[in-house]
Amino acid sequence: MSLQLTILGCHSATPRVNAYPTSQYLEINNRHFLIDCGEGTQRQMRKYKVGFSKINHIFISHLHGDHFFGLIGLLSTFGILSREKDLHVYGPKGIKEVTELQLKLSMSHVHYKIIFHELSSKKSELIFEDDKVVVKTIPLNHRVYTNGFLFTEKPRPRHLHFDNIKQYDEIEICDYHNLKAGKDFMLSSGEIIPNNELTTPPETPKSYAYCSDTTFKPDIIPIIKNVDLLYHESTFLKELEHLCERTKHSTAEQAATIAKEANAGKLILGHYSSRYSDVTCFKEEAQTVFENVELGEVGKKYTTNKACKELVN
Repeated sequence: MSLQLTILGCHSATPRVNAYPTSQYLEINNRHFLIDCGEGTQRQMRKYKVGFSKINHIFISHLHGDHFFGLIGLLSTFGILSREKDLHVYGPKGIKEVTELQLKLSMSHVHYKIIFHELSSKKSELIFEDDKVVVKTIPLNHRVYTNGFLFTEKPRPRHLHFDNIKQYDEIEICDYHNLKAGKDFMLSSGEIIPNNELTTPPETPKSYAYCSDTTFKPDIIPIIKNVDLLYHESTFLKELEHLCERTKHSTAEQAATIAKEANAGKLILGHYSSRYSDVTCFKEEAQTVFENVELGEVGKKYTTNKACKELVN
């Protein structure tokens, strides 16, 4: 599988029994990312078997407690576990100051290096890239500076068509790299063998967009266009839409509108207000606009289908 999302927490700030604030674990193209870190995240990681040692990059959307108050505990635990690998933390300007102060005053001794990447741009920017994945910010509109994050696989190499390749004795193992990269092959006679006869197309790169706390913000649509999986906060139902401007949150209907206009493969709702004891109505409201909707549920996993945009739970 190339993309799997695990919901560790998906509720708003008010404490409730059996409800956890926002945190997610994303596996994409053999990379492992933690997205937001509300209280109780490390407990949830244990419960849902997220290996602590796999996490080398943590993305914090904004500095409200229900999205990062679990960070200091997790960093401290890493220290107790004698972590040595560098840890990268991406978040708003100020996250370094508040984290280092807590580590200092609590005398939490960490012997690994924490590398902070503080964000302040109000435009989408590239913040992480390696040979398999790129991550860009999605500027949002909340009561404090906030970003979402777009995770995208890089194109994979083409697959070798061995039944066809073996027809040409001149093609050797050392040529496979060029074939996977899409290059044609020239025989000693000068004849060109087109690459599409020697290889088959790779899987379509998968993508995941995480839209944390925000008002309805249609200008993010070009950034997340055609995303396979979209998480968008839905704190309220339409009946309480008048609260959105004051609190800088969205309704389920607004989240669905973003998904529809972005041509998303699937929409996951979350960050439900504690006003609602039954959240099934969020899915019902969103499906009046966009059909392929799932409720964010703690412990639930979402995995992309290799063949197409369809997602299975």
